[in-house]
Amino acid sequence: MDPVSDFHSRNVSFMSPANQKNTAFIQAYDDFNDDIFRFIFLKTRNREVALDLTQETFTKVWEYVEAGNQVGHMRGFLYQIARNLVIDHYRKKSTSSLEALSESGFDPAHDTKESADDFEVAEAMEIIDTLDPKYREPILLRYIDEMTIQEIAVMLGEAENTISVRIHRGLEKIRILISEKYENGI
Repeated sequence: MDPVSDFHSRNVSFMSPANQKNTAFIQAYDDFNDDIFRFIFLKTRNREVALDLTQETFTKVWEYVEAGNQVGHMRGFLYQIARNLVIDHYRKKSTSSLEALSESGFDPAHDTKESADDFEVAEAMEIIDTLDPKYREPILLRYIDEMTIQEIAVMLGEAENTISVRIHRGLEKIRILISEKYENGI
């Protein structure tokens, strides 16, 4: 090893635990911020709520780490906190009906202009939303958030085989729903 590389490798060990914690947190934020936002956005379908819950996710992780706790698998831990915050959000959310939104002047047909791609994504999400949550969540985590089967299993507290079977069965259900939709000309 050359002297410069040797110095830099030894220099890292001189970082205080607080600096190492800060660096690890910043790296986790840089690596996973967009993924966590996308995960929350797909569950809430509201950009502002997704931004708020993403910020709250990282705040909770920071508080957890600052309290001296260790995080073994940062990505899975972030997704678990984000998932819990989404659940909490829906528990707290006041119910508002579509009629109430219409009466207040909200008209999605005039408020947004969808491109063909947006329509296809919306149509795919509509089909995925009809799945039982035990199939929907692993599929979204696998194909939207690009998590491994192992990461999904850890996050959901299930066996890897269970997750693989749920993804397979969920995809089969999606194929059936798509074929029924287009056979019936809906």
